[in-house]
Amino acid sequence: MLSTNSIPGRISQNHIVALIFCVGRGSDFRCTMLSRCPECPVQDPETKDDLRPATQDCHMIAPVIAIAASIAAGVGLLILRTHHRRVRRRQLMAQGLPAEHVAVIERNVPLYRRLPEPLKAQLHGLVNVFLDEKQFEGCGGLEITDGVRLTIAAQACILLVNRPADLFPGLSTILVYPQAYMARETTFDGVVETEVRDSRLGESWERGPVVLAWDSVVGGSRNEGDGLNVVLHEFAHQLDQQDSASDGAPILGSPDDYPRWAEVFTAEYEALRKARRFRRRSVLDKYGATDPAEFFAVATETFFEKPRQLLKNHPDLYGVLKDYYKLDPAQWSG
Repeated sequence: MLSTNSIPGRISQNHIVALIFCVGRGSDFRCTMLSRCPECPVQDPETKDDLRPATQDCHMIAPVIAIAASIAAGVGLLILRTHHRRVRRRQLMAQGLPAEHVAVIERNVPLYRRLPEPLKAQLHGLVNVFLDEKQFEGCGGLEITDGVRLTIAAQACILLVNRPADLFPGLSTILVYPQAYMARETTFDGVVETEVRDSRLGESWERGPVVLAWDSVVGGSRNEGDGLNVVLHEFAHQLDQQDSASDGAPILGSPDDYPRWAEVFTAEYEALRKARRFRRRSVLDKYGATDPAEFFAVATETFFEKPRQLLKNHPDLYGVLKDYYKLDPAQWSG
């Protein structure tokens, strides 16, 4: 709460009013306010008290102006950048992809060939934005080519087609290895800290990079009937992580959607855990029984790569994913 009392060493209400009447001479600000300023008293027209020069130094004004100017500049810069990005995105979304780029996607991403034509046009714009805003880095000697960038971008952006989603805002870099890579992981059981190295095909870091093995990208993309696609899997994690919680519940369209999501996903997750425990067959990969976050990523892979099987065997799960992605791949040709 603001106080109107004058407290030595603090900025009073009159000081704030005085800002309007302050003029700057470099860093030397002077108060020319005609009414009484508790910190910098000047001549009072009625009582003639505090007969001081009408231009008394006011040492509190300069910091206030400096802070206000910094805040205003920061806000202005943010608004300008946001506007520039919005305009650029709109331009890129309206552009088509060059024919040679479309050919690369058609060759490397069979799922693209099943998309209805209006969705392909949307995807082209999203790929343009993705390639403009995200950086690719080759690791382990891999050279980043247009083929690498387009193959990954097209699959990642399929998750964004047909819905008002931001373009993976927490992601700036995609690291690509030529094949499975070794990663260090530290575990702590409360007593002993253990560091292990394991082989990985991909991973997604919240507010960090997505890491992919190129041979798995190509293999998973071209074999669209196996329900395994490392790009769809890791970028589903990115969607899940947008609310800073990797828990299998991404940001949904409405608060009313969460109860149904929780009901269906909890039941389906427990069913998959039971199927793994008793070694029963499932259209969903058993890796999805690891935890809710992995279940959402695996369910996303299956939704796009084996949609008819998922619809037949898990209609409720297919339904909530259809509502979330705003797509119905079971109805696509092929």
